[in-house]
Amino acid sequence: MFALICTDKPGGLDIRKANRAKHLDYIAETGVVMQAGPFLDEAGQMSGSLVILDLDDRHEAEAWAKGDPYAVAGLFAEVRIEEWKKVVG
Repeated sequence: MFALICTDKPGGLDIRKANRAKHLDYIAETGVVMQAGPFLDEAGQMSGSLVILDLDDRHEAEAWAKGDPYAVAGLFAEVRIEEWKKVVG
């Protein structure tokens, strides 16, 4: 599995809101997301994303990340992909 850890660009909330439905559709259509949700800033506003992907290799995770409508819209200032091992939950 892979953890996709994304930080929004400053002022990106409007981009996030405008592309949220497409992002959620992408998650449903691809069928590889095990868990996902936004990070919240101090004001409780969405400011980034954590997505756990069940994929075989990093190249597949990178391709998924590039196809995410949030990424296509230019929402993210930074994207990290880390291999992740589920231990609890």
